[in-house]
Amino acid sequence: MGVIRAVLALIARDLRLSGRVGGSGALSLVFFLMIVALVPFALGPDLNLLSRIGPAILWLAAVLATLIGLDRLFQADEEDGSLDLMTAAPVPLELVVLGKVTAHWLTTGLPLALAAPLFGLLVALDGTAMGATALTLLAGTPALSFIGAVGAALTASIRRGGLILAVLVLPLMIPTLIFGVSAAQAASGGTVPFLVPLAVLAALTLIAAVVGTLAAAAALRWPE
Repeated sequence: MGVIRAVLALIARDLRLSGRVGGSGALSLVFFLMIVALVPFALGPDLNLLSRIGPAILWLAAVLATLIGLDRLFQADEEDGSLDLMTAAPVPLELVVLGKVTAHWLTTGLPLALAAPLFGLLVALDGTAMGATALTLLAGTPALSFIGAVGAALTASIRRGGLILAVLVLPLMIPTLIFGVSAAQAASGGTVPFLVPLAVLAALTLIAAVVGTLAAAAALRWPE
């Protein structure tokens, strides 16, 4: 119970810090809106084209928006010495990583998923496509946070390592992007049942949660 309370306290701490600083969550949401709003201007007024590629636009915007502030996931704690205290604490470092990634998803991935139906209006999605895209984002954005955590842990000691982080994690996010878009498009009359790619997407999230947590914790221990 003490370990659970410590992890919950860590999540609450990161949520407070995110809100106090103005945090990456609001910036990610604004960046998400900017991409979704600008793409229709580039493609033109073809509503049929927008509705077909709308889920892909929302998913691509979500992947890029997740990177906002991800480099500070562990770097801020590295700079002020908090990470050393967390590493030396009796709580396993894997649970510390799990707590910090959960807080990151609550301030970044969850708002993106909840905002997807509203932003879907900008790309001419119907009600079914909006709901399906929001559901896939809800199931898939945790995978993006856990994958990003590995890159954030590897670049925690590098100042201005945001570009390096993006180069490291973007290729690893491609499977999540593929199955997220496939699931959203399947709900709009695709040849594949909606639940099949959604189940694969959920499996990718579970795998990323396990592998990402262990890999990020190992990367944080490595400088020792």
